[in-house]
Amino acid sequence: SICATDIEEWQYGPLWVQHGSPNALTGQQAPLVIGHETSGHVVELGEGVNNVSVGDRVAVNTVLICGTCFWCMRGQQAVCPNMAVAGFMADGGLAEFMVWPADHMVLLPDHISDVEAPLIEPATVAVHGVRRSGVRAGDNVAVIGCGTVGLLTLQAFKAAGARVIAVDVRDQSLKLARELGADETVNCKNENTAAAKILELTGNIGPDITAETAGAKETPRMAIEWTRRGGTALLIGIYSTTPEINFNNVVGPEITVIGSVATSPGDLEAAVELVGQGKINVKPLISETVPLSRAIEDGFERMLDHNKDVFRIVIQPGS
Repeated sequence: SICATDIEEWQYGPLWVQHGSPNALTGQQAPLVIGHETSGHVVELGEGVNNVSVGDRVAVNTVLICGTCFWCMRGQQAVCPNMAVAGFMADGGLAEFMVWPADHMVLLPDHISDVEAPLIEPATVAVHGVRRSGVRAGDNVAVIGCGTVGLLTLQAFKAAGARVIAVDVRDQSLKLARELGADETVNCKNENTAAAKILELTGNIGPDITAETAGAKETPRMAIEWTRRGGTALLIGIYSTTPEINFNNVVGPEITVIGSVATSPGDLEAAVELVGQGKINVKPLISETVPLSRAIEDGFERMLDHNKDVFRIVIQPGS
């Protein structure tokens, strides 16, 4: 499926794509096939592979790590400085075929369709963030941003037993958030009104956790300011502009600020399980399926139209 990062790479790249010298893990550099939200059918095995078989349908962890650095040895694989991501440091999934390590694959249950399967990758991002947040059953959680990652994060928090308030500027996205399990929704076109409403919805205390998924300039500040004293602001968004934050609003109320990116061991398996159990529903986030031959015209170019409420467009090779 096409992610906003893919769009930026296509428009303005190379940004994240390896260029100038080969990646140390993959030996590849630009030009590369992009696409990091991917799944597939196993068609051929390398020597010694025994965890998957030809014909298996698999979800793919598209992040490679070195396994030997300080961070990997401490179990912090998500911040491995040597990591390589499919579509950026190696050929990715927007192609008929993709070569990838078998130990980065998880078998898909039959009831997760080929069209749904690519969205397990962003679901993994959501699962990773929720795990890092330290959420407990019964916590009040506000999720800022009801795009794809936000709506997946909302569902992952619900699966963890939280009460979730969805926040966005688009009424249509808030309607979908409610359908996907949000307990409350708040439109934040007027920030002051939204802040007052969230305070009211949490008994004049504030959310235990505020998760920022929008990646906008002002939303990290909002997440910190809205979080209750002693609570947690979880930052999942990727920022193209530098947010402005008054750190007195972190220090005084003792807010814990947690960044979250990529994935750690077990996150992909957990995401497959949650999607398979129906606790995370990716179907409403699939705006359209498009054949690979029309990926640019009907996929990338359509996602550039911000007037359309497009979440993910799934590209289908072989069609």
